[in-house]
Amino acid sequence: MRRAILTSQRLLAVFLAGMLLLFSPIVSLFDRPEFWFGIPLIYLYLLTVWAVLILAMALIIGSQK
Repeated sequence: MRRAILTSQRLLAVFLAGMLLLFSPIVSLFDRPEFWFGIPLIYLYLLTVWAVLILAMALIIGSQK
């Protein structure tokens, strides 16, 4: 039971971090006409945050088993 509570708390923390990282004022910091590896900076930021959030959730849920 304790492990399930800890897992849900970790998932909530990842959710809140995702909300913060995808909050409009934070995202607007990366809305500049710059390119990294030919990709606009805002797209690179959004895709990186998205991938890190999915990876974090997968690690949290995977460690539960």
